[in-house]
Amino acid sequence: MDMASSSVSAALLLAVSLAALHLCCRHGHGAGDAAGNGITAIYSLGDSITDTGNLVKEAPPGMFETIKHLPYGVTFGYPTGRCSDGLLMIDFLAQDLGLPFLNPYLGKNKSFDHGVNFAVAGATAVDPADQFNLPAVPVPFASKSLKVQLRWFKDFLKYTFGTDEEIRRRLQASLVLVGEIGGNDYNYAFFQAKPVAEVEKLIPGVVKTIVGAAKEVLDMGATRVIVPGNFPIGCVPGYLAMNAASSEPADYDSAGCLRELNDFAAKHNSRLRRAVADLQASYPGAAVAYADYFDSFLTLLHNASSFGFDAASTRKACCGAGAGEYNFDWRRMCGFPGTAACADPSTYLSWDGIHMTQAAYRAMSRLIYHGKYLQPQILSFPEKNGQT
Repeated sequence: MDMASSSVSAALLLAVSLAALHLCCRHGHGAGDAAGNGITAIYSLGDSITDTGNLVKEAPPGMFETIKHLPYGVTFGYPTGRCSDGLLMIDFLAQDLGLPFLNPYLGKNKSFDHGVNFAVAGATAVDPADQFNLPAVPVPFASKSLKVQLRWFKDFLKYTFGTDEEIRRRLQASLVLVGEIGGNDYNYAFFQAKPVAEVEKLIPGVVKTIVGAAKEVLDMGATRVIVPGNFPIGCVPGYLAMNAASSEPADYDSAGCLRELNDFAAKHNSRLRRAVADLQASYPGAAVAYADYFDSFLTLLHNASSFGFDAASTRKACCGAGAGEYNFDWRRMCGFPGTAACADPSTYLSWDGIHMTQAAYRAMSRLIYHGKYLQPQILSFPEKNGQT
């Protein structure tokens, strides 16, 4: 797969977005009562799938302007910094646990009483300086690796709770999400025009980094940890559009997804699953689960109509420049001049050709946290909240 970009700035923006964003002021259900399983706080590490405002807080002026303005946030009523028209999976999970939405760590004057979101859009699992031949490969100014986020996490807990004993007590009543992250490690490598077979060599290091972070969190006293896998990236409109010219009919599966890219993501997930199983064996006193973003998304894709989506639009971006069958052009991405959002984002799976719509994230959250794709199921939910 040749993913070289002829425009560094456009490629950089796309790479940031491809990771696989914050309602900084609005909360979900009240958190006066202990949530399911006694969870009273959520701490999240990750990338744009989970970022609720950190990237836009630290990005320099002029960068990532599109996610600061409508149509981003159109379903919510105003832009929130999230890479979507509205809420993310982390938001629906918080609501279902009876907790407020997570404020970003870099937000000013925000409450962190019931958790903190350390995720940053564009973040890598492996620290960029350790993985890429810099400065030959452009990485985002604002990208914060998992190592940086983990340091934020530790600094926050130390500053807020002081002693290791108090930190352990806090974590025993918390849920920690380590990911989704790792997608950008591969995206940046692809933007060096590396073939899939070569990018696969990064998988062991990426998985080791993710699981190493989860281990550190468990060693600090966490008793509930979720480690999500990667999406079937061969179904993402952005990837489909960029590979359309060089692909043959045999390169696609029955759902119209690129086989090679889905196989790549499956290899990452298979290795991550095995590593999570080792964590479960090493920490029998903790509840450690793998969140299957891959199969849950395919279930959503293959049954789009029954979930209320337009089956004819499952591989098309809601917001774009009207380009081609995928409505995606990396030179004119959502929010750029000449682009527009569809009339009803709730009928689309993809918001901007890279990230999902609020409706799709809601459906994914139900499938994972209330269904069979959290393995094992380590959560229970207050009856008064039910499913969002």
